[in-house]
Amino acid sequence: MGFALSDMQLTSSAFKPGAAIPKRHTGEAEDVSPPLAWRNAPEGTRSFAVICHDPDAPLIKDDNYGFVHWVLYNIPASVTALEEGSNGFTQGSNDFGSAGYGGPMPPPGHGVHHYFFWVFALDQELALESGLSQPQLLAKIEPHVLGMNRLVGTYQRT
Repeated sequence: MGFALSDMQLTSSAFKPGAAIPKRHTGEAEDVSPPLAWRNAPEGTRSFAVICHDPDAPLIKDDNYGFVHWVLYNIPASVTALEEGSNGFTQGSNDFGSAGYGGPMPPPGHGVHHYFFWVFALDQELALESGLSQPQLLAKIEPHVLGMNRLVGTYQRT
């Protein structure tokens, strides 16, 4: 299938689509990942991956734009939600240079940024090694993507 939106839906009880992400889930406060839930995964789904990316960040690294806040994968097909502050499964590396979730924290005065939380349904359990960057993960999962969708939240630093 490649990277195309599907009927799968991604939601959060912490914020509505297009709405502000609560400060609790940002680098200005507790910095815990928001709760996420998905449904309508395509038939044949064997695992999931999740990414959070800010395309509004004025950065270019390794031919990629924006800033990666979270890379999470090797999530079994039986899982359809992540609790707030989830640190289970396999953590990739974010652009803060660490593993796990690093919440929104755009530069002061930089305006509203949009944070894309993506869920990918995969046709295999890939057992990928920890520490993959977003580009590395995307390269490995692309042939296995059955469906994907996103939830976009916003944040503006005061």
